[in-house]
Amino acid sequence: MPAIQRGQVDRIAPGKWRLRYYLPDGSRKSKQPFPSKSAAWTWYRENVEPLLSGGSVALEPITLAEFVPLYLERHAASVRPRTIATLKERLPHALRAYGNVPLRDLEKMSGEIATWQARLPERSRYGIVQSLRQTLEAAVRWGYMSKNPAKLAGRNRQLAPRGVRAFTRDELDAIAAELSPRYQPLPKFAASTGLRPEEWQALERRDVDRRAGVLNVLRTVSDGEVVELGKNSRSRRQVPLSERALAALDALPPRLDTPLLFPAPQGGLLNLDNFRRREWAPAIEASRIAEPARIYDLRATFASTAIRAGVPIFELAKIMGTSVRMIELHYGSLLDGAAAAIANRLDAYDNEHVPPYTTEQSV
Repeated sequence: MPAIQRGQVDRIAPGKWRLRYYLPDGSRKSKQPFPSKSAAWTWYRENVEPLLSGGSVALEPITLAEFVPLYLERHAASVRPRTIATLKERLPHALRAYGNVPLRDLEKMSGEIATWQARLPERSRYGIVQSLRQTLEAAVRWGYMSKNPAKLAGRNRQLAPRGVRAFTRDELDAIAAELSPRYQPLPKFAASTGLRPEEWQALERRDVDRRAGVLNVLRTVSDGEVVELGKNSRSRRQVPLSERALAALDALPPRLDTPLLFPAPQGGLLNLDNFRRREWAPAIEASRIAEPARIYDLRATFASTAIRAGVPIFELAKIMGTSVRMIELHYGSLLDGAAAAIANRLDAYDNEHVPPYTTEQSV
């Protein structure tokens, strides 16, 4: 029997490793990043070697409650801590229902899982079921199960996103007036750039390129820490700086004790929960802005303004660091009203670029 080929692990950056390997069909695959060389080899042994040997080794029966910690430990080697935290928040719903059930018995219970799924809270159902599906899919890959009953239970339908709330300029000014002076430019800036809260939290002065008129989005905040965005990440991008965005930057109180544009009062990284509780919520109440009025709605305000201005959704998706599908999903109701603005842009272009017509007929 020929020896099973081993993969190749190499370091791509400090603290980041890449695994490359061949599948039985000869196709070459890669997976990254791993936090260590050993983590890459562990993933290879558990996920690739069974495929190369034509199957998986028979494993001892294990319950869902016993498998979940194993899955979270292995999965943590290749994902951000926030992903694991989210799984830990969602999986207890399934553990309460099926924690003591052996996985080999659970794979025959797709009907029971369908009933359980239907009784979950509507707003949180999708995430809870998706976490169970993801966990059991790993159990199938690793040989603990032969099929995924959570997938066989039926479609996991995702609810339509919450309605879009776009602030008017008067509302932005009213909110800003009730914030502390250090944060008064924030509503105008966020509504003029479309950045996610975790992106403007990590912004530094060096990210502003006034000569080019752009803002470089290179970092984000995850689990209270600043994380560099990968070079291939859609979120890593350049955002054009409008006059309103520049005016907001000019209005920021000068500080020499921190490179951050929107730091905490003491100069460190802003805690968004504290900001929401101490600044945003009181400002919304004092300004008498109709609720819900979320911080994330500042991003929606940018999208709404851009769509009304006739910005094509492909360009908008690129600026906002997301996909066209997500723009259509979250802001589809606004796209219907953008037809007039797009038509006006087409008319303006036609009027400025009249084609050279001739009365001569071709022979």
